[in-house]
Amino acid sequence: MGAGSISTLASCCLRTIGVQSQIEMSADTRRSWMLTGATVACVTALYVPCVQRTVPGGDSGELITTACELGVAHPPGYPLFTLLARLAMFFLPSLSPAHSVNLMASLLGAAACGALCITVCRLAGPGPGAVLTGGLFAVSRLSWQWSMVAEVFTLNNLFVGLLFFSIASFHCAQDARKRSKIAHWGALCCGLGLCNQHTLVLYILVVIPWVFHRLHSHQELSLRVAVSLGVCFLAGFLPYIYLPVSSYLNTARWSWGDQTTLSGLLAHLLRAEYGTFSLAKTESSVNITAMLQAQMDHCLADLSIPVLVLAGTGLLLSAWDRTCRSVSWLIAAMLVVYSLFFAWRANLDIRRPLLLGVVERFWLQSDAAVCVLAGLGLKQTLTELERRLGLGGVWKTTGWVLTVALLGQMLHNNHRECDQSRNSVVERFGRELLGSVPKDSIILTRGDLPGNSLRYLYYCQGVRPDVRLVDQEMMTYTWYVAKLGQHYPGVHFPGRWWDPVHPEEKDTFNLEQFLSRNTQRDVFACIGLPDGDPSWERSFTRWPMGACEYLVPNQRQFNPEEWAHRTSNVYNWSEPHNSFHPASWERVANEEMWQARMKTAFFLFDLAERMQGEGRARLFELSYTLYKEIVEAHSHYPPNWDKNLALACERLLRSGHRGYTPDSLLTCSTRHFTLYLEKEPTDPQASAIHSAITQLLRERDGLGQSWEHIQ
Repeated sequence: MGAGSISTLASCCLRTIGVQSQIEMSADTRRSWMLTGATVACVTALYVPCVQRTVPGGDSGELITTACELGVAHPPGYPLFTLLARLAMFFLPSLSPAHSVNLMASLLGAAACGALCITVCRLAGPGPGAVLTGGLFAVSRLSWQWSMVAEVFTLNNLFVGLLFFSIASFHCAQDARKRSKIAHWGALCCGLGLCNQHTLVLYILVVIPWVFHRLHSHQELSLRVAVSLGVCFLAGFLPYIYLPVSSYLNTARWSWGDQTTLSGLLAHLLRAEYGTFSLAKTESSVNITAMLQAQMDHCLADLSIPVLVLAGTGLLLSAWDRTCRSVSWLIAAMLVVYSLFFAWRANLDIRRPLLLGVVERFWLQSDAAVCVLAGLGLKQTLTELERRLGLGGVWKTTGWVLTVALLGQMLHNNHRECDQSRNSVVERFGRELLGSVPKDSIILTRGDLPGNSLRYLYYCQGVRPDVRLVDQEMMTYTWYVAKLGQHYPGVHFPGRWWDPVHPEEKDTFNLEQFLSRNTQRDVFACIGLPDGDPSWERSFTRWPMGACEYLVPNQRQFNPEEWAHRTSNVYNWSEPHNSFHPASWERVANEEMWQARMKTAFFLFDLAERMQGEGRARLFELSYTLYKEIVEAHSHYPPNWDKNLALACERLLRSGHRGYTPDSLLTCSTRHFTLYLEKEPTDPQASAIHSAITQLLRERDGLGQSWEHIQ
């Protein structure tokens, strides 16, 4: 056979091998997409029935309201989420606007799980590792929990998944054309992702040098390529055009900020009102080590030790695997950079359960990286076992069994907590507050819970259109009155903004001036007033109205018995005490409703403490009666009720006991002081309370001895 024939034969063999390789790759690709589609379908089937049907707590009410009104959400604006939520209200069948946006979040969450699954398929092929990655992220507590409600985190999860998929596809691309196409789509995806949540930038900053290095190693990097990638990246920011357009039109009855100027737009994008690169507008800080420890505790509890072992094993084994080595260590670097930076800038006190709940949502971004590493780790472990021990079918079956076992256990553990289909606590809380105030009232909202729940019900559901909602914090911003004042007919603002510190400056006003200009309407503060502006105390006082406070002129006569009767059953609330997770907004709402039951009794007690004469004893008696009624009406109630009732008994005793026997009041006081210490043994005043109990028992014993002596 001649040299030419040999060359021809070799060429034919190579072409045959290439064709076979392409066929195998095509089959793998089909299986990958089928496996991903099945994963997304299963997660969707799991998520949709568990979605909350009413407005959730936190920022959800504001985000849904922004979409209803086509306004601007809190910094940095979330234009992409707002527009998608608006579309969801039109195209998704639902019971309410909140249900529509919650459904959208669940579908985005399912898509994010699919993106993670196809990432592992692209790197390691279809199999149990890919299903473990997508399924693990789906049934982990945080991901499942935040896919049930209208929040920006599920959309961020999707962009994280798309970023990982772009990295995997770019790494596996066989030619320059494919690499260029994937790089440009990835750049666009990064820009769009930053239109939702800025924490994605910490991943992007790690990915960019890696992409440029890969392009350079293939001699495909040039100024033209860098510029075109930059253009695609900037094109992703186009949704931000929505912010100045919405602000300019100013038709939304609820919106945040003034983006009609460049400075206003930049302030919003950079979260200047919150503090750029900070979670909240606060001076408090947290130890980085404590934050990292909390994140590790979360991983151990919510992702499990086997998953972390698989992720670590995958990183070690990737050192010998050319296919995954570069990507595995890149994802690990992204995880480390993100975790360290977030721990440094997360300026919230995670010792408080609610604030820990706020912080842990941001761990979702790092959880996605851990899940991908765990999926790769499972695949590489099975491959290594097969290489060393053979029995490939056995190890593959073992991988599937392990995957099903892990996912089944997590699903069982988390389903009850994450199923929000019957949760209507926050919406009922808002409806109770709105229903308790008189017609045409002004409600000064304070805080996320009352502010966002009332805002949603008022603007999206049309509940109580006669009232006016004015946000206390927003009133301190210079843009609030200028932008939104026209949407509050009948509300008079005495200046351009409320400045509690410098009310004497031009265009500012204090709370007393605001209340004096709006005496034609009843004004309620829900919940509470800030400490920084005591000016209202000169001309106004506040009476408790459940969780809210009624702000009335000082000259108005207060009738204790009439007010006690009016506020005795102001809310129809039946949720058991302490029936929700400490880190949930439902817990906060429930606690507010329970404490609202004793607000009038507490107010009367406090009023009596500042009085003298017969009126003092009368108020103590009424306070005691109200406390006794609510304590006896419930078997399980907040611990402070015992303490307050004990104090009311003691004060009524000292003020003349008004027809009650001293023995009954002493017994009541000692009993409820003792019950309080049993429930709250760490109270800072525990020693003083113990001393009071000793004194009260001594007095009661003295009464008994005196009675025996008389007999």
